Amino acid sequence: MRQNKGFSLVELMIVVAIIGILAAIAIPNFARMQLKSKRAEVPGNVDGIKTALVAYEASYNEFVSLPDTPGAVSKTPAVFTQTVLWDNVGWEPDGFVRGSYGSTGSATTFVVAGYCDVDGDTTNADYSATESLNATLDSADLDVY
Repeated sequence: MRQNKGFSLVELMIVVAIIGILAAIAIPNFARMQLKSKRAEVPGNVDGIKTALVAYEASYNEFVSLPDTPGAVSKTPAVFTQTVLWDNVGWEPDGFVRGSYGSTGSATTFVVAGYCDVDGDTTNADYSATESLNATLDSADLDVY
């Protein structure tokens, strides 16, 4: 009696088909999760700016307006443009940013805004925060979900 060792062609084709189906499911989900993680920078930074503005108001009894950071909305990370007003508030990101940030303030209130376009389709995900409200998603790029 002869003993065959190894796999038949049919068994190998079934394994290849299963791997192909799993890859077809996993790759789009992986790409979508990458975009969501890149976009997660924005609400964290908006909340950080909110905290810095509340601390500034505690010291100087007013909220300030911060200029939008120009040219930062991109698929690729960009250098944050630090100005004197941002220095006065005491907030700066830890590195490159994918979003643009700014605020409008008065003597009694403020609104922090942040937006990004992590997939490069010119549709922004917009976040805002106020003194009493943490960062919330105002409008979203639905391709990122």
